[in-house]
Amino acid sequence: MGKLRKKHNWKGRQKSEPQQPAKEEKTAVVVELHDGDRMKGVDDSNALVLPASRSKQKKKEGGLKRPASSKRPLTKKQRKELQKVLERKEKKAQRADVLTKLAEVQLPESELKLLFTTSKLGTGDKLYQIKDGESGPKISSVSGANRKRKWEEEEEEDEEQSKEESSEEDTSSEEEEEEDNATETGGLKEAAETKQEVKLEQNVAGPDEQKEAIPARKTAQSKQLSEPAVFIPVDRSAEVQEARLKLPVLGEEQVIMEAVRENPCVVICGETGSGKTTQVPQFLYEAGYARDNRIIGITEPRRVAAVSMSHRVAKEMNLPRQVVSYQIRYEGNVTSDTKIKFMTDGVLLKEIQKDFLLQRYSVIIIDEAHERSVYTDILIGLLSRIVPLRNKKGMPMKLLIMSATLRVEDFTENQKLFRTPPPVVKVDARQFPVTVHFNKRTPLEDYTGEAFQKTCKIHRMLPPGGILVFLTGQAEVHSLCRRLRKAFPFRKSSTAKQKKTVSLPRIDLDNYSALPMDEGDEDREAGIGDEEDGGSDLELGDDPAETDPSIPLYVLPLYSLLAPEQQAKVFRPPPPGTRLCVVATNVAETSLTIPGIKYVVDCGRVKKRYYDRVTGVSSFKVTWTSQASANQRAGRAGRTEAGHCYRLYSSAVFGDFSQFSEAEITRRPVEDLVLQMKDLNIEKVVNFPFPTPPSAEALVAAEELLVSLGALEEPPRSGRMTDLQRAKLSCPITPLGRAMAAFPVAPRYAKMLALGKQQDCLPYIIAVVSAMTVRELFEDFDRPARSDDESSKLNQRRARLAQMRRLWAGQGASLLLGDLMVMLGAVGACEFAGCTPKFCEENGLRNKAMVEIRRLRSQLTNAVNAVCPEVGVFVDPKMAPPTEHQVLCLRQIVLAGLGDHLARRVQAEDMLDPKWKNAYKTTLMDDPVFIHPNSALFKTLPEFVVYQEIMETSKMYMRGVSAVEAEWIPQLLPQYCHFGPALDSPAPWFCSSTGTIRCHRSSTFFRVAWQLPAVEKEYPEGLERFRLFARFFLEGQVLQHLDPWLPEAMHQEVSKLWPPV
Repeated sequence: MGKLRKKHNWKGRQKSEPQQPAKEEKTAVVVELHDGDRMKGVDDSNALVLPASRSKQKKKEGGLKRPASSKRPLTKKQRKELQKVLERKEKKAQRADVLTKLAEVQLPESELKLLFTTSKLGTGDKLYQIKDGESGPKISSVSGANRKRKWEEEEEEDEEQSKEESSEEDTSSEEEEEEDNATETGGLKEAAETKQEVKLEQNVAGPDEQKEAIPARKTAQSKQLSEPAVFIPVDRSAEVQEARLKLPVLGEEQVIMEAVRENPCVVICGETGSGKTTQVPQFLYEAGYARDNRIIGITEPRRVAAVSMSHRVAKEMNLPRQVVSYQIRYEGNVTSDTKIKFMTDGVLLKEIQKDFLLQRYSVIIIDEAHERSVYTDILIGLLSRIVPLRNKKGMPMKLLIMSATLRVEDFTENQKLFRTPPPVVKVDARQFPVTVHFNKRTPLEDYTGEAFQKTCKIHRMLPPGGILVFLTGQAEVHSLCRRLRKAFPFRKSSTAKQKKTVSLPRIDLDNYSALPMDEGDEDREAGIGDEEDGGSDLELGDDPAETDPSIPLYVLPLYSLLAPEQQAKVFRPPPPGTRLCVVATNVAETSLTIPGIKYVVDCGRVKKRYYDRVTGVSSFKVTWTSQASANQRAGRAGRTEAGHCYRLYSSAVFGDFSQFSEAEITRRPVEDLVLQMKDLNIEKVVNFPFPTPPSAEALVAAEELLVSLGALEEPPRSGRMTDLQRAKLSCPITPLGRAMAAFPVAPRYAKMLALGKQQDCLPYIIAVVSAMTVRELFEDFDRPARSDDESSKLNQRRARLAQMRRLWAGQGASLLLGDLMVMLGAVGACEFAGCTPKFCEENGLRNKAMVEIRRLRSQLTNAVNAVCPEVGVFVDPKMAPPTEHQVLCLRQIVLAGLGDHLARRVQAEDMLDPKWKNAYKTTLMDDPVFIHPNSALFKTLPEFVVYQEIMETSKMYMRGVSAVEAEWIPQLLPQYCHFGPALDSPAPWFCSSTGTIRCHRSSTFFRVAWQLPAVEKEYPEGLERFRLFARFFLEGQVLQHLDPWLPEAMHQEVSKLWPPV
């Protein structure tokens, strides 16, 4: 109809077409009156004319009927809208039925959590996960939420419009409307039902069809296209696969791999026994991270762990050891086919020096990060920068940090290390439960005896299962091993006979406890087991009469200095009829799975090396371990079966332990790390992202030492104070420093190697440096003996070692090289004899140390040839002893490298205490130090010596002592000396070979001001040097061919003009 202007009589014009047959047909225009009356002026000839005004008439009883409102036909637009309304009303009526039917077949919430759609496997999308706080997916409607919201808005508008229309129409017209539209909407309802069925089918078809319905513009905005799934098949044996499925970490494989895929750095915290060390590399291998000649690298803090883990993973994956390999400092089996590489963290640090981006690696796993070794901290800091660089260059690399007990805040909250905190994936379940038992009392002194008693009780009373005892050091390990072997002797020949005579004690199952006796009431200790054991366990092993061969105990030691073939024994099954007992240091704390261990005895202590930041004195101290390490030790009992951990301290003492172990970088010198980082062009080491940064004092001391060794350039000595302080911590590296960084030894020893080219001393310097780097060359025969026979054997071996020391030290000039000459002689003699175990045992040498020295000699020889190819040095097994002149040169090279470790014999006027007799004073300590009685220079007592290190035991003893001459000090260590003015006698002279003015100058050493003899030096800078030069020039000493042209009178006139000269 439109919104045209309504003119006069518009209703009349609307029915312009005459529809006459009919009075009987109802027309909406004819106006009827009661009693057949017609309105005034209306007749048959002009039926449509209406009066201009109504005649006023009185209503009769029936009254006049209200004229019916005219029914307008629906327009096309209105018909469509009404059709939609009816369609949606029909759908709304059916929607409730559909929802109730779907709810009947819907899975419960517990089952929904376990399901996910397989259509997303391998596409890079996350599997379906229910977020915390949600009760599960709810079916809100058959169609999408957006469409539903749009329909609701349209329904509201339609309802308002229909209300307006219905208000205009009469009730009778509504009935007619329903009758008229019944035929029109009948077909539309059927069409609506078919549409609804189509939509329901589309919705039930699956999320993939719905995903395809997303507009193309949204898919274009997606960051990454889906990639095909990658799976590298691994042919494992049935036994290995069955054992793998029991590991807790296998249930988290999907979560771990999604986190690795979506994040460059991931932290994995898995309890001990979860299988993370062996399984995570296998996850990555199966996911294709070792394709295209790429390598999965895993770092371990200890060599034993790297070797054993590589063998274990190769066995599980049924792959050759050329594919799953290891690389430690002196050995490895890495080939071009290697896909998984286990190594120590120092090996990876050396690889970063050669290839900073580590382009061959696709994943780096830092295992056992909670130990916080120095190289682990450095690696994490470097890799936190390498990973983003690789991603920028389109060569993505992943970093995984794994540990059982990790201080996660050091990584997640360290913005300097990771700008975006890495996700933490926790594997909470241990493979088998471990019950922890505390002592009622804590032994402060004799914890070794307490460990012995506890082990005896476990062996006598508890069911079968291996025992692992944690002690602090090698001497304690051997002591406990001897006591246990004596208490429960094991003889291989009589095992079968003893097996027949074993009589097991009768156990009352109604009154049986799986705990040792002292874990229950103290009253039980007096009675239980007295009848069967014949006395208290406290006396077992102390008296030979109390030995019990009926229950043999197979006792094995385990510590880092033990020979590899001896270490491998702990992984083999014990002889039949015996129980395995391993007595170990903290080397068995991480990564090692000793089969069959069910009981752990933890002394709660650990021996660590501590360095004094000021004096540099190192000492081994036995301290309480941390809670994290104690939990690691307890976890050793739950690797193969449910176990028990017996702690030889109370729970109150455990509560006082520090939560985590102190990072090693905070308690040792860092000059070697600073040099390596300077070689990597990291000038400002103080800005390096350490997980736990070292102290500023340690960094300053390291830079000062490297400057004095010539590895770093000297900082400027003039300028603003702030600039000087900054320059002190950002000294650039020198060419000598780069050569020193190529050698895998401490900077002091690297300086000695750099100077060893003179007088053909390089083979000897390499041998000496190797012996100084590898500790504990000689066997320790000072341990207490358990019997007279053992005591006599120890005395004989001790005398033999002393005799060999004197022989290797030599006489005369060789003797002044001191302990270093003994080391050199021992290395040469051992190499000459073929480095056999028999020779080492006869002469008091540790075979493992000598083998390590041989390997280090080969490594250093290759490094020297790489830095200086023209030298052509090689390892000579028949190396002849050095000549007298070479020994003198060796002493000077050692002084140049160990210049800050100079000591002077205490003078008579400085002797404050009679105990200071034969003592020495160092530059940084007020307390005196002494030459060890085993030293070759113990009776010689030279005035000046240099030492390798100071060890604090009963006294402060110097190790690795060598004698030096006083006049060498100002010539070889000018950086430590304060020189006085030039001496008048002898007078200064001009040196034509060097073109400088020379003189003699006296000096004092360092801050202690030891007076040193006057030596020849260059004349000091100043005006006086120019006057002397002018004098020597005029005298013809500078340019001798000018001498005839300068008459003698001119010489005299010049001398008059310059009276001071």
